[in-house]
Amino acid sequence: MSRALLRRAAAAVLAVTRPGACALACVLALALAVPAQAEWLSRTVDGTMGTRIVVELWSEDRAAGERAIDAVMAKMRHIDTNMSTYKPDSEISRVNAHAAEGPVKIDAELFGLLETALEYSRITEGAFDITYASVGFMYDFRAHHRPTEQQIDAALPAVNYHHVLLDRATHTVRFSQPGVRIDLGGIAKGFAVDCGIEILQKRGIKHALVSAGGDSRIIGDRFGKPWIVGIRHPDRKDEVIARLPLVDTAISTSGDYERYYDENGVRYHHIIDPRTGHSASAVRSATVLAPTATRTDGLSKTAFVLGAEEAIRIYEQLGDVDAIIVKPDGKVLYTKGLEPPPPPPANH
Repeated sequence: MSRALLRRAAAAVLAVTRPGACALACVLALALAVPAQAEWLSRTVDGTMGTRIVVELWSEDRAAGERAIDAVMAKMRHIDTNMSTYKPDSEISRVNAHAAEGPVKIDAELFGLLETALEYSRITEGAFDITYASVGFMYDFRAHHRPTEQQIDAALPAVNYHHVLLDRATHTVRFSQPGVRIDLGGIAKGFAVDCGIEILQKRGIKHALVSAGGDSRIIGDRFGKPWIVGIRHPDRKDEVIARLPLVDTAISTSGDYERYYDENGVRYHHIIDPRTGHSASAVRSATVLAPTATRTDGLSKTAFVLGAEEAIRIYEQLGDVDAIIVKPDGKVLYTKGLEPPPPPPANH
């Protein structure tokens, strides 16, 4: 969908956003009627990549459509197996265990994603940094456990994306110092969504949605009308505060309410500021739209570290990114491509 078309369509639906909304998250509001001749197939799987995977597509051949969904789910499981830090035999775990000792050879898929992750670190001036895990691995949000200040201070020197050294000629990665750990949790789900979309496109699917948690990508429309993606109220997950009409685009939402716990009036959540080792608190929520889910996933954490205004400056420089960001005081900011138009002048 062109930014001009998105701007016009979004202007109409963003008007339902209530002032003071404190955060955003994506939920899919698929309320449009399906023509009788169309066969929509849908499947939801929980647990892969630590989240809910949803695939919806339209196919004239049910068996072919089901095989396409099978292929997407298989790819999701492969990425989870290869890139999860929770699996001791994954390729990422092997890198974390040995890359400080010397170069570790990795497959082309992981190498390419590491290159992309480092590029986003450069674009965001270090706000996105996969080495946050050098501190982040000490947090356990389910158990309400966080590292001490002394532990953070000791681990923080290892948090710097410049410590990750890639050699394209040998497809190896090494760390420049001990203590460095990487985690692709801030980009791998978006990458997996893009892989799923690529699988569907190669099989001739022209209308589909692939979603992994807060990261989604859409191809085509819903029979001449856009897909409607709702942005829900942060504290009441069943309440939608705005809707965006989308065609051929990706969208990701990151919020401080996804994995968190509150203690003594402080919210500890999974988006770690690589500069401090603490949960980033410059915004409450960021929703990012771009052509690919890898891009939206990787860029949606930026605002939490840099703040809404600086993140929007970076997004608008990129040219293919739009965003809706909610500040801690509840104020909602938009990139220019999504700004609601001013009200018409009153008639006198």
